[in-house]
Amino acid sequence: MDQITIIRPDDWHLHFRDGDMLQETVPATARCFARAIVMPNLVPPVINAELAVDYRRRIEAAIPAGSNFTPLMTIYLTDKTSVEDIRAAKAAGVVAAKMYPAGATTNSDSGVSSLDSLYPVFETLADEGMLLLVHGEVTQKHIDIFDREKEFIDQHLVKIVNKIPHLKVVFEHITTKDAADFVMSAREGVAATITPQHLMLNRNDMLDGGIRPHNYCLPVLKRSTHQEALREVVKSGSSKFFLGTDSAPHAQHRKESSCGCAGCYSAWSAIELYTQVFDELDALDKLEGFASLHGADFYGLPRNTDTITLVRDEWVLPESIMLPSGEPIVPFYAGKQVSWKLKA
Repeated sequence: MDQITIIRPDDWHLHFRDGDMLQETVPATARCFARAIVMPNLVPPVINAELAVDYRRRIEAAIPAGSNFTPLMTIYLTDKTSVEDIRAAKAAGVVAAKMYPAGATTNSDSGVSSLDSLYPVFETLADEGMLLLVHGEVTQKHIDIFDREKEFIDQHLVKIVNKIPHLKVVFEHITTKDAADFVMSAREGVAATITPQHLMLNRNDMLDGGIRPHNYCLPVLKRSTHQEALREVVKSGSSKFFLGTDSAPHAQHRKESSCGCAGCYSAWSAIELYTQVFDELDALDKLEGFASLHGADFYGLPRNTDTITLVRDEWVLPESIMLPSGEPIVPFYAGKQVSWKLKA
């Protein structure tokens, strides 16, 4: 097969950042995605309806003319989030709340330190028909960074899922066989997003032969057995798994530093790279479900009606992209050849 047409996909997990960077990140996503779930971990974080509405306006101002792209907003849960905050967010059109354990990833210092105190908030999310999006890692420093996803499942996620059976939960950017197995066997109303980097790479790609900071993300890349488990679940076509790039831009100097930032900026090539993965798996017939159908169905939103076409055509990702600030940013898979291309 040298060409594939699918219903226009959505990105169910990404970071636009803010300010001038929106002029780069929003058009890059809108080029192929109809909607995107926008992460709220700005500085300061988007913790309530008012901040979410303001952020949505800034994003909408950066959407290219003629594009029908729609940002879907989230709020950031903290230890002080109230039931009233959730109800106000629902009334403002916010679709989900994001839970970061405090200190788990970039700009998560204001995250949750005590999950038990948030169960009334989780109940209200379920009652209001909003989703709980989870960065599923514990943050105890004595636990090995490669084990923190599994520990989060055992310590917290099983309890949340079982205690509130009507709550829809998305286990974001899963990275391990443990997470894939958990989601596959979980009750209805539990799903997961998977990034291009976790399907394409493992920890050797970050550490072997030298440290490669542009492959550093959180949750961190795992060993190849976990990568293969993720590839198997997307190949299965299960509706519990769908596209979420976790595209997370940082200026080049912030990645290439003595304490480099976590995140892969994949918006420039995400749909092409997912297509490449599904082609490698001999599963192109499963791409549309993963990219365009399962996420919309899980969120209870209408499927998109227009389409995109990808063609088998080799091209090379740029080594860097210039931000509006004049700073360069290195995209995920920079300088490497991609075998599929979005048809203009």
